[in-house]
Amino acid sequence: MKRILALLLTLSLCLGVLVGCSKEPAATENLEGAVAFSGEYVVDAEYIQSRMGADDVVLVDTRGEDAAKKGTLEGAIAVIWQALASVSDGQSGDAMWGTILPVDQLSAALSQFGITPEKEIILFSAGKDGWGDDGRIAWELIAAGFPEVKIADCGYDQLAAAGLPTQKGASDYTPAEVTISSIDETHLINTDALAANYDDYKVVDVRADEEYDGQVLYGEAAGGHLPGAIHIRFTDLFNDAGYLKSNDEITAMFTEAGLTPDDTIVTYCTAGIRSAYMQLVLEMCGFDNSLNYDESYYRWCAVQPVE
Repeated sequence: MKRILALLLTLSLCLGVLVGCSKEPAATENLEGAVAFSGEYVVDAEYIQSRMGADDVVLVDTRGEDAAKKGTLEGAIAVIWQALASVSDGQSGDAMWGTILPVDQLSAALSQFGITPEKEIILFSAGKDGWGDDGRIAWELIAAGFPEVKIADCGYDQLAAAGLPTQKGASDYTPAEVTISSIDETHLINTDALAANYDDYKVVDVRADEEYDGQVLYGEAAGGHLPGAIHIRFTDLFNDAGYLKSNDEITAMFTEAGLTPDDTIVTYCTAGIRSAYMQLVLEMCGFDNSLNYDESYYRWCAVQPVE
């Protein structure tokens, strides 16, 4: 009998440990009191402030130098997505225009800016009011093998309002030796591959309503959208206060649009910027089979049919 009682007590204790360990941590809140987004690549204002000035951090304002002149975070350098993309040769709509630079050129650019994989790279932009530039550069760095890449869960205005120290004008670059040997194409797709197996993908257009509906706003060869494209706006990722919505809210939005984690999802915008941000969010919400089409609508509408 004693042995049976001891066994029952042991089983009871084990079950208690299992139940306790199975509880999910309480959801955190953002500065507006709403449930905050949580993901591998996303950090909040408090985290950024705790890392500002650290020797192993590069803080990057992806809005560019002109915006930084009006105000940026203390210690931030300014780098635009075009500096890391193939935009100097040809024009929008040409094959491979706006895609990730060849590794030798990418290595040279990152060396100039001092963006090195030995450091944590924290990027911010204008959030809901911008173009997802921080997500685009983060997507490139992750593909290039950088192990610690983060984006803010809001834009510069929210970060400044949260009390993070600011300055007028970007900080100087601190060049470093950077060598990129290859690009991981797990979350990347080009026009030829998309066109060849189009029916195998669920295609998501992340542009604004007027773009999806056919207005030509940025020199596109034609207005419209890719055949059968699901429309989920980049701005739909954010709440009214400019912060990323919670994981549950965003996942519900994806599910309502007809996406499942088993789907192979291709995101696109005009030039693969907003869509890169969307791809990262999809991935962080469990939609692992997601790809950013970085040639995007500029190229597709120049060589393929649209609706």
